[in-house]
Amino acid sequence: MPRFHLNWLICIMKQWILFIACQVLLTATGSAQKQTIAQLKTELEKSTNPPLYVKDVLKKKFILDTVLIFSTNQFGGVRDSIAYRGKVGKVYGPYDKGRVLVQVLAKSMGSFNRVSQIFLDTSIYTKRFADSLAGSIVTRINSGSASFEDMVMTYSTGAELGRKGDLGWLAAGSMLPAIEKEMAKRKKGEIFKVWTTSGLHILQKTQNPKQ
Repeated sequence: MPRFHLNWLICIMKQWILFIACQVLLTATGSAQKQTIAQLKTELEKSTNPPLYVKDVLKKKFILDTVLIFSTNQFGGVRDSIAYRGKVGKVYGPYDKGRVLVQVLAKSMGSFNRVSQIFLDTSIYTKRFADSLAGSIVTRINSGSASFEDMVMTYSTGAELGRKGDLGWLAAGSMLPAIEKEMAKRKKGEIFKVWTTSGLHILQKTQNPKQ
């Protein structure tokens, strides 16, 4: 997953969407050899205890895995996508050249905020210039003489440039403490500034929180 300057906004992953999966390795021996992939998936989805069913009935290897999702805007791979979009109990795959099935066993949902950002990197700008520039940017956006997206494309030095500032839905608790604190105070549409050790963040809360 690309990180770049997003590292300066995202702090550390916690348990926002907890996805628990059973990965069934189809190369093992056992009664499953006589079943098609479709039959295996159906049996797993019907089972009240999939791990036990895989172990005792199918006689196959399995792995219980967890995935933590901190942004719905970027997925690091198939596991992240299944974790967010998959349905509990559903079996997906096969993956890994037909050798693995993945079943979603449980999800624990958290709160997400929709955020856009203009990042002024103080390794590029001086703090004094960044502060002055940020004031001008916010004034222009609030007056309607420029859009947030226009200002992103003109001034931002972060990876959000490619998405016109949109960082997507970010899990509550995933941002740096100073940003998290300000975000909790703000209403939809508000634009505000937050200093961190890496630079100045001009942020907009573009949607109300959702689960």
